[in-house]
Amino acid sequence: MPPPAPHPLTTEIEAVVFDCDGLLVDTESCWTRAEAAVFEEHGHAFGLEQKKLLIGRTPTDLGFILADRFGRPGQEKALTATLLDRVRQELEEGVSLLPGALELVRTCAERVPVAVASNSPRPLLEIALNSTGLADLLPVSLAVEDVPNPKPAPDLYLAACAVLGAKPARSVAFEDSRTGVAAARAAGLRLVVVPSLPDAEPRADTGDDWLLESLAEPALHQWADALTVSPGSTALRG
Repeated sequence: MPPPAPHPLTTEIEAVVFDCDGLLVDTESCWTRAEAAVFEEHGHAFGLEQKKLLIGRTPTDLGFILADRFGRPGQEKALTATLLDRVRQELEEGVSLLPGALELVRTCAERVPVAVASNSPRPLLEIALNSTGLADLLPVSLAVEDVPNPKPAPDLYLAACAVLGAKPARSVAFEDSRTGVAAARAAGLRLVVVPSLPDAEPRADTGDDWLLESLAEPALHQWADALTVSPGSTALRG
């Protein structure tokens, strides 16, 4: 086997925290179909510009964005409910794992504590995890309802690390969106960034960030194979 490719991350860490939508599971296609349908119902076109505006946002944010775009002030909650119901229907028809996701999560979970931290509501997060077999590998999960402030605030990542008993500065986050990258960076985690949306690439700004095209990249799996819990860590596996 060839030696691992150079990367900025240590293999001695305390935890790994994964985003879900667009990173592990191809739910973004479900969201996109639902969003496009809602836009069409209100007489608006839906394309990359609109998708960039919505990706990674919380349900509350989505309601305000849609109400503003459609000129329907005061209907934020109704628009959010309509969109989330459409997303749920799409998810229930089936979602698939993104390349490399299952193998990566399994390898990490065998070596260090792991969790998932998502801006999605818990019902949608659970559909995605249960339907793809990730729920058993990621028993520690944080959804948008579980913290006072969603991404891009650091709360979800700080909460995940607290549940695992891990120090954020000794933990690694996996993200695909600018919103998620901002949250993980604010919480002090190191970052692996795998963009899910063309032309809206999250920036990997620091020496502790690792920008990749896919979770299937061999160098990433070589890194995961070499993971060990930091000496002296009190972190516990989920």
